[in-house]
Amino acid sequence: MFEEDIKDKVVVLTGGCGVFGSVFSMALINAGAKVAILDYKQGRCEECLQGMAKKKGAPVLCAVANVLDKESLIEAKKEINQKFGKIDVLINGAGGNSPTATTKDEWVSKDNIDDLSKTFFGLDMNGFRNVFDLNFLGTMLPSMVFAEDMLMRGGSIVNISSMNSYRPLTKIPAYSAAKSAINNFTEWLAVHLAKVNIRVNAIAPGFFLTNQNRFLLIDEKTGALTERGHKIIAGTPMGRFGEPEDLNSTLLYLISDRSKFITGVVIPVDGGFNAYGGV
Repeated sequence: MFEEDIKDKVVVLTGGCGVFGSVFSMALINAGAKVAILDYKQGRCEECLQGMAKKKGAPVLCAVANVLDKESLIEAKKEINQKFGKIDVLINGAGGNSPTATTKDEWVSKDNIDDLSKTFFGLDMNGFRNVFDLNFLGTMLPSMVFAEDMLMRGGSIVNISSMNSYRPLTKIPAYSAAKSAINNFTEWLAVHLAKVNIRVNAIAPGFFLTNQNRFLLIDEKTGALTERGHKIIAGTPMGRFGEPEDLNSTLLYLISDRSKFITGVVIPVDGGFNAYGGV
């Protein structure tokens, strides 16, 4: 459906070896794109590359870079340009949460006011900063580096936001704040780059099981849903967690010419979570 618009486009995907990134990569490869996967670990990047596109004989490249290190991104861009040519699409897929930026308690109340270590007041500042930087600066810096190739030629940037950006969730303040910042940045950058034909949009996934949030949703000992997991399913009208493949059609749409008059939007893919008031 989208192949004619995406075939032979050079696509850079940060976080390309993550849960979403791996699925995105395969969808792009199947659509005929030239995919450059970015990961900060050499071995992991090569491993996911071999498990992905090498089997298909597709044009795919593994580039090692840290989304928080501009110089490493510049070096990765040189390698991509040399092997694939100028970049047409950037997907900012790097991100995630961490237990060190997560409160153990949902509320401050009379029950825990004498010991605030498990609340907002006990958060580890380095953990908070790392999660915020990874999600927000890890979107801004790759955009700054890779979008230069799109100037006047045109291109598309797709950021990965979250439904937390609209409805902040208990326990994860750094992740929620960073994703909210990504929404604002998506709109700002879309306006800033509109005159040079670069479109900037975002996808806001609802609840998907990933390595970063599994500890919050699944009991590691029993494999059953946690209390939080049950709350999420109860608040999602479709009654399930999303599958990473559920995001593919929205992603391909946003980077194809079928959305050529769409910029500055954040599209929820959430099973109805945002629309449901609980009654």
